[in-house]
Amino acid sequence: MRHNKAVNHLGRKSAHRKATLASLATALILHKRIETTVAKAKALKPYVEPLITKSKEDTTHNRRVVFSYLKNKYAVTELFREIAPKIADRPGGYLRILHTGFRQGDASEMALIEFVDFNEAALASAPKAEKKATRRSRAKKAEAPKAEEAPAAE
Repeated sequence: MRHNKAVNHLGRKSAHRKATLASLATALILHKRIETTVAKAKALKPYVEPLITKSKEDTTHNRRVVFSYLKNKYAVTELFREIAPKIADRPGGYLRILHTGFRQGDASEMALIEFVDFNEAALASAPKAEKKATRRSRAKKAEAPKAEEAPAAE
C-alpha cells in the first residue's frame, strides 16, 4: 500500500523517473511551454519551481545545483539569463497547467504546462488592473458627469 507516499512514480524506476523529469524540465525551460500528460505535468511542477527559485540568485553554487537536476548547460543558461530576471519579483507560482482534453490514441488526459510570465497572448488579453472602488471614491463618480460637460461646452 502507498499510504502517505506523495510522489507519483509515473510507472518508472527512480533513475528513469529522474531522467524523464529532467528531460521535461529542459524542454519546458527551452520552449517556455510543452504539452504532456496531466500526471507528468503535475509531477514536473514541484520539480521545476524550486529550480526557478534558485535561479533568482545567480551564483556558481546555484548554477551547479540546477545543472545537477537539468543536466543541460543550455537550459541552465536560459534559466539564469532569460527566465530569472523576468520572474524576479514573483514570490512563487511560476508555472500554470492547462488541461487540453484527451489524446487520440490512448485517451490519456493531456495538459499544457507553461511559464506564467511568458504567455504573450494571455498577457496581452488580460484586462488592466483597475482601482477598486471604495466609499470615498464613489463620491468622485458623481462628479464625473461635470467633467464630461466641460469639453462638450467648448
